[in-house]
Formats: sequence, C-alpha cells, structure tokens
Amino acid sequence: MLRIFATNRHFLDTSRYILFAYMLINDTLQLLSSVILFLLVMCLVTFPTVYCVPLLLLSTSTFMNTTLILATMSLERYVAIIYPLQRPAAWCSDRIWIIILSIWFLSFIFPMIEYSIGERDPAVDILSTPVLCKPIYIKSSPIQAFFRAAVNILFFAVVSVVILFTYIKILLKTRKMRQDKVSASKAKHTVLLHGFQLLLCMLAFTLPITESIMVPHVSWPPEDIAFFNYFCFILIPRFLSPLIYGFRDRKLRDCFGKTFLSQTKPTQCKGQAAEQFTCFLSWFI
Repeated sequence: MLRIFATNRHFLDTSRYILFAYMLINDTLQLLSSVILFLLVMCLVTFPTVYCVPLLLLSTSTFMNTTLILATMSLERYVAIIYPLQRPAAWCSDRIWIIILSIWFLSFIFPMIEYSIGERDPAVDILSTPVLCKPIYIKSSPIQAFFRAAVNILFFAVVSVVILFTYIKILLKTRKMRQDKVSASKAKHTVLLHGFQLLLCMLAFTLPITESIMVPHVSWPPEDIAFFNYFCFILIPRFLSPLIYGFRDRKLRDCFGKTFLSQTKPTQCKGQAAEQFTCFLSWFI
C-alpha cells in the first residue's frame, strides 16, 4: 500500500489519502515494535532499561495514535461533506501535516508522563541492570496503572464520541441533500467503518481477560496462550483495519490490480507538500 502511495503521487493531493498513508505508517511502526517486544519476551532476552523504554514508548504511542487517526479521518469526512466549498485551511492537503504533528504530540506526551511518574527501584540501574522488556517490569507502580487506564478510557471515549457525532451529522446531511447523495452515502459508510476499526483496536484490552479465562480451561503452555492472544487481538486487527479500508476505495483498489499486474504508471506529484510526503514514503519503503 505504501508503494502505491509513493508511485501514484496524485493521491497525496487529497487529505483523506494522506491520512490513510499516515495510518499505514503508524500501524507498520506499531507492528514492528510490538513484534520485536514479543519476540524478546518469548526468547527471554534481557537488556538494560534504557534500551527497553524507547521500544515500549514507541509501541504504546503508535497504539494510541491509531485511535486518534480514526477520529481525524472521520472528522475529515465530516468537513468534506458539511463544508464542501469552505473547507478550513487546516484540512487542506498542504496543511494537513499540522494536524498530523498534533496527533503525534498527543500520542507521545501521555506515555512519557506515565513513565515519568513511576517509582524507581534503587536496586535497578537503568544503564546496566538487565531486565525483561515487559510493561509490568517498567510500569509497575499503582499510580502508573491508574494513569494508563484513565488515559485509555479517555482516548477511546473521545474517539467514540467523535465518530458517533460525525456519523449522525453526515446522516442528517444526507437526508437533506438532493445532489451528490452518492458521496454523502459513501462518507457515512466510511465513518461506520472507522467505528468498526475502533472496535478492532479495543480488542487489545481483552488480553488480560482472555488469558485468565483460557489458563484454567486450556492445556496450553503459557507461551502458546500469549502467542494466540497476541496474534488474534494485536496482529489481526492491525492487518484487517487498513486492508478493509484500502480495498473499499475504488481508486486504491484499481491501483492494487495494476500494481500486482506490474502495469502501474507513476504520475507526477502536484504541490510541494505532496512532493515532500512522497519522498518520505519512498525513504520509508
């Protein structure tokens, strides 16, 4: 998908596609960091805390970032339908990076606060004492657990309200519109899809519940249970979410077919912002 955005630059003249490409990059980073952490824990690899914290910070931030991206994409559809001729400057393709930077800031600031308020064990030297890189060893104080739960509830509650608000507004707008009902209907279904994506993200919070249920009823080793839950509730949602959204879009679906048939002809990019974003995508690939 990232290759399609890098080779078909006209997509990057539209805010909706820029946000989708940003979601792909974020989910790729989230999967990369979580897979590395999972393998390190499964192989019982220990190393100093100073190297563990950045991995946990990246994994936590990109996980929270996904929910904010879904809310932003729903708001983008709301703005496109409600204000088609008077779109705010921040939602234009050459200014959307301001919103993206704001999302990154919010996603990073809360995990950093969580790490900073934790109690430090004087017997553990963050530069030399090897530890197993799991959140329970790095974020073990009750105040951190309470802060993390409060932030997660706040994020998902806000995103749920935003998605519900945009869906109702677009639904009411659709009933009033006499022209371009097709676009409004597609926007309504898109917002519903974001709600489904949010539910997929929330599956990650069922890990402790499913593990406690499976342990007494399944004769699997703890490592197999952990892998099963990780595969079902972390990997699968991150895979399905962009795949469903990407194949649902007709333009992207056509590009998929052309790419797999090796018939894609890259087009020229329009605008300095799109050119810079395309260069970043090309480097990322």
